[in-house]
Amino acid sequence: MYKAVIFDMDGTILNTIGDLTNAINYALAEMGKKHDFPEEKVKLCFGCGIDADMEKALAMEAGCPDEDLEYIGSSIPFSRYHFTKEDVQNLKSLFVPRYTAHCHEKTAPYEGIPEVLSALRKQGILTAVASNKDDRDVQTLTRVLFPRLFDQAMGNHKEIRRKPAPDMVMAILKNLHVSQKEACYIGDSEVDMETARNSGIPCISVDWGFRTRSFLLAHGADCIVSSPKELLPLLMK
Repeated sequence: MYKAVIFDMDGTILNTIGDLTNAINYALAEMGKKHDFPEEKVKLCFGCGIDADMEKALAMEAGCPDEDLEYIGSSIPFSRYHFTKEDVQNLKSLFVPRYTAHCHEKTAPYEGIPEVLSALRKQGILTAVASNKDDRDVQTLTRVLFPRLFDQAMGNHKEIRRKPAPDMVMAILKNLHVSQKEACYIGDSEVDMETARNSGIPCISVDWGFRTRSFLLAHGADCIVSSPKELLPLLMK
């Protein structure tokens, strides 16, 4: 049985896509761009950290195919879709305050997640959140939607490298006094799988979030679950 379980937030424990979609469409509209993107499209843009998320949103708006969004800013340059670093920062400056002000209007835990967290805690298993979402929003959402269900929550802030760097996970393990071999990581994206690998801990992927099962398999997922109730046997064995 693991001593600690670290969860990603967006797409793993919380369905945040409604509020993210509203905020990104608002920000795009303020920039005079197309702004009627559906949730299924927007979810492909989020999970890699705020700057990368904004880059993907601008590429999406410019017509980037879904399958190429993960490569924006790395193997696919901004220039292909005719936006600049200044555009990215402008979109971020519009998105961040809008999202922070409205981050839990539509957001809710996925069905079954609170019960899983309660069961883990009853068994003495420590629980934590590691998210690339802004730390201010992470603290708000865990406090409002998961009262007393997490031992620690950590979001993106300037003092620590964002996922997939292992820094956030390693800091949480240190604070909880748990070794890598005693912990497990749970997430819904390619970033989460890479984070777990970089941290030297096993990863359980979930397919109810921002990435499909086929996407997760194509990116090397070792273990995928399709409902929260499938987690407990894996975490308590």
